[in-house]
Amino acid sequence: MLERRREVDHSTVHRWSLKILPVLTKVFRCRKRLVSLSWRREETYIQVGKEWKYLYRAVDRPGYTVDFLLTAKRDHAAARRFFERAIGLHQSKYLNNLVEQDHRAIKRRTRPVLGFKNFHSATKLITGIETMHMIKKGQLNCPDGQVAAAADQFYSLAF
Repeated sequence: MLERRREVDHSTVHRWSLKILPVLTKVFRCRKRLVSLSWRREETYIQVGKEWKYLYRAVDRPGYTVDFLLTAKRDHAAARRFFERAIGLHQSKYLNNLVEQDHRAIKRRTRPVLGFKNFHSATKLITGIETMHMIKKGQLNCPDGQVAAAADQFYSLAF
């Protein structure tokens, strides 16, 4: 919006994000590059309101995000379904150091945010943060193998 010399309040951007990010994420998942067969998994915590919620993530050997899931409770059944789905889609499940480093990006993005007030909006915003993180890591298939800037790749999801 600054490029177009428009001032927009952060609450307006927040509302737009809640509406647009789920749609862009769905398009991204259809165009996402394949991941390697060896990947790691981890669990980290995100504060929503005054409670801690659980973010499960899986990252492959080169550092590409395989999948992620934000849950309200540390639910064994939900975590198992998530990892079984990830294993079913992408196989193997070894090693863990890279994923510990990778979750720093989400922590770095969620700290300056004014905080997540409810679980519903936190889920949508974290989906957007994770999607943008995957774009920056080069996980989006570009037409004809072209290399595009992260912003251009993000815009391509809307078209």
